[in-house]
Amino acid sequence: MMAKKPPKPAPRRIFQERLKITALPLYFEGFLLVKRPEYQEFKHYWTELRGTTLFFYTDKKTTVYIDKLDIIDLTCLTDQNSTEKNCAKFTLVLPKEEVQLKTENTESGEEWRGFILTVTELSVPQHVSLLPGQVIRLHEVLEREKKRRVETERIPSTSVETEKKTIEDYVDVLNPMPACFYTVSRKEATEMLEKNPSLGNMILRPGSDCRNYSITIRQEADMPKVKHYKVMSIGKNYTIELEKPVTLPNLFSVIDYFVKETRGNLRPFIYSTDENFAQCLGSEGERSESDEANESKQAPSRSHIIFYDLCLQVIKLNMLRSSLLAEAAIKSYTRSRGTEIDTVL
Repeated sequence: MMAKKPPKPAPRRIFQERLKITALPLYFEGFLLVKRPEYQEFKHYWTELRGTTLFFYTDKKTTVYIDKLDIIDLTCLTDQNSTEKNCAKFTLVLPKEEVQLKTENTESGEEWRGFILTVTELSVPQHVSLLPGQVIRLHEVLEREKKRRVETERIPSTSVETEKKTIEDYVDVLNPMPACFYTVSRKEATEMLEKNPSLGNMILRPGSDCRNYSITIRQEADMPKVKHYKVMSIGKNYTIELEKPVTLPNLFSVIDYFVKETRGNLRPFIYSTDENFAQCLGSEGERSESDEANESKQAPSRSHIIFYDLCLQVIKLNMLRSSLLAEAAIKSYTRSRGTEIDTVL
């Protein structure tokens, strides 16, 4: 019986979107059967090892992970005897949980064990049965992971409280937005979901007040239904306005919440960068002159909101500076007038 061919890598667009969302380098990928303590049975996931985190996807084409597992604090990896023929099964023992993993064949099981142990122990394991080419890949991944950790530790941190506060104030503005964020209106978001169901069914967009955000979703149960949810920016967190409000640390977590709560039924709406985004908003066939005239308005850029927020900050700083200068001038004028009065007296 011939060995199965290795899984083909994800298309370039999917790879780029996943890299943007996870912000971690890809070391290894493939199908895994996963059983966490809260799972009643094994779940079949397309899995990526990025840095020291396992990201789980419902399939090879999904750009947003449905679950993830940080394995940097891995205590040990134990092999388990499997009753299934040509199948590898092992357990990841972590401080707070034990996770069972099962592969489709013994060869991929050895690869997963090798890559997991390499990035967690920062050394290539000697007791794995791999081919010379696979061992070379482990050494390459080891060097990449060592370099990544060194660069992470080198991130400068200021000890000056005022500078730290400034960085905290700007963190939400400078952080990248989720891939399903578009600067569109409520109506435009609805049209995008209705006309392009294959691209996803959930959009993150600016709120009507330009300060908060909204989630627009389209679900097809008995009949298509579109819903909108407010996401309030409160301090450094974001609160989804539900019957029981849910507060999360960032917008990526907001998207993750909707995906996990619907068990993957909600998928972020992501269009390919090489497709014409105007087609997502416009109707099929020939466009009218008014559509062409407003094309630039209909094709939003994700940088608009960031630029807008930065402009507001600059305006506030200029207003503060002007008020301080005016106050100083008044004080100077008052002191000079007081001196003149004293001289006359």
